[in-house]
Amino acid sequence: MTPGAQVEAAIGRLAEIDKGTAPADDVVADWFRRHRFAGSSDRAAISGHIYAVLRHRAELDWWIERTGNGLPADARRRMLAALALVEGWHASAIRDACDGDRFRPAPLSDGENAMVASLAGRTLAHKDMPPHVSGNYPEWLGPHLAASLGKDLARETAALNGEATLDLRVNTLKGDRGKVRVALQRAGIEAEMTALSPVGLRLKERVPLGQMESFRQGLVEVQDEGSQVAALLAAARPGMRVADFCAGAGGKTLALAASMNNRGHLIASDISAKRLERATERLRRAGASIVQRVPLSGTRDKWVKRHKASFDRVFVDAPCTGTGTWRRNPDAKWRLKPEDLAELTALQAEILDSAARLVKPGGRLIYATCSLLREEDEQQVESFLATHSDFALLPAWRVWRDSIGGKPPEKGAMLRLTPARHGTDGFFVAVLERKAVAPDAPAQG
Repeated sequence: MTPGAQVEAAIGRLAEIDKGTAPADDVVADWFRRHRFAGSSDRAAISGHIYAVLRHRAELDWWIERTGNGLPADARRRMLAALALVEGWHASAIRDACDGDRFRPAPLSDGENAMVASLAGRTLAHKDMPPHVSGNYPEWLGPHLAASLGKDLARETAALNGEATLDLRVNTLKGDRGKVRVALQRAGIEAEMTALSPVGLRLKERVPLGQMESFRQGLVEVQDEGSQVAALLAAARPGMRVADFCAGAGGKTLALAASMNNRGHLIASDISAKRLERATERLRRAGASIVQRVPLSGTRDKWVKRHKASFDRVFVDAPCTGTGTWRRNPDAKWRLKPEDLAELTALQAEILDSAARLVKPGGRLIYATCSLLREEDEQQVESFLATHSDFALLPAWRVWRDSIGGKPPEKGAMLRLTPARHGTDGFFVAVLERKAVAPDAPAQG
């Protein structure tokens, strides 16, 4: 493909992403499946164009408003601005790529010509940009992020705007980290051991997973180091009864099964039967034989009532804004609305209340999100404890010491991991223990 054809393909996908019907990675992957003629270099170039716009959209819009002479900030203009400001194309190269030939963008209008000429040679950042522009996040989220991140706001949002690492969790049901790392090295894949997760490996460059023998054999699964830590803090042990209450496609279910050494009873439940079904191949490949999948009709499903107070561990990876995953999903931030936050916090409270019924006295409820917002994290836990006197918060640093070992990265009652401080996705974990019932007292909940 010519550079112009690559740019045109990127503009088309950006326009499709703007419709909000599917996540960016799904849109891009679907286009590549339908256009097999695009080689590896074409795919890299097209993806690079797309994510340059998605990661820097606020800054690009700021520049378009100032140099575009009233041009709307749409997929095409953002792409033109990104070529100049992010990728460093000369104005002449942009004009040559947009010559209107077959498969290439239409020629630049007079306004676009003027904009491109003005932007070429400039740097993307500008001292007059407000924080939400330089940080590339929706303006309405600013106060929420500031309340959580404080003085680290600029540093953390800059890290969130970077590219995510490719982390693997070693499946301890089939191998150990050292041997898997050696096997990867023999295959020409360099990996380093993760600092926080004792079962994690971080690849030094991206590789096609389907071509990795270790992946096909179920020795590794793709999982961010922060997500691995969240599952390890559940302290699920062999012989326990454990429920992954919002299992989705089963990433943390697999991690829990490995912690249990495939002994005990592990429930993977979710309100989406389709998501649970997608976990089938992953479970088989990993050899996780103790998992029973249970589709739920909702948070008040009768299955929960029938199994109340019968689980040692209940893991709740709650649906959230996903503000901690913007490195992987930069398009997600632009789809968020204030009403989404209100709806999600209400849903999280409802899920926690329902999941708590499953925890037996002395058992633990683990609440996790991939959010950086206090409303979804600390405040959610505080509200839960205020209405559930039979639960107590276990200090996260102590749970870390007992379940993972070594020195925790933060010594707090609840754990928050962030991209800038820890090199992980943004993750929050709180561990709540149900108090043992006195002999003459009825169980609550």
